[in-house]
Amino acid sequence: MPVLGYALFDTAIGRCAIAWSASGIAAIQLPDGSVPQTRAHMAQRFPDARETTPPRGVGTAINRITAVLRGEKADLSRITLDMTGVSPFYRRVYEAAREVPPGATISYGELAARIRSPGAARAVGQALGRNPFAVVVPCHRVLAAGGKPGGFSATGGVRTKLRMLSIEGAWAS
Repeated sequence: MPVLGYALFDTAIGRCAIAWSASGIAAIQLPDGSVPQTRAHMAQRFPDARETTPPRGVGTAINRITAVLRGEKADLSRITLDMTGVSPFYRRVYEAAREVPPGATISYGELAARIRSPGAARAVGQALGRNPFAVVVPCHRVLAAGGKPGGFSATGGVRTKLRMLSIEGAWAS
């Protein structure tokens, strides 16, 4: 499904971006160092889309995402994601990650077991490292074994992951 547009929006952790298609949210980008970098990243990723005012449903998603990043409760489960081109395995990982509530964490191994792929912790980590739906698919809530933070592919790396967990009231060792 072609991406129709994208928009940047302010949050408690910086300016994020969101892209959408006719089928739903196609991507959410965490702050990418600077506003020009975030904008350039979106333009490069979606060259046929233009930066524009988001439609009403996307605006609702933005409001919910910004609330979560302020530490408020907001339901992200009803945000429709456009998973066109997402492999069946990644889709299962993303759907299971969406079930981890704010303030809670799970290990990569536990998430692998939830999707009936025990022993696939590394593959789960790879899927989450490529997560195009940051915050809505809360990959920051997935930790390495023993409660260690593990990796985080967004700008700021593990520091950003720990900040997001702190905003939600989760504890990570």
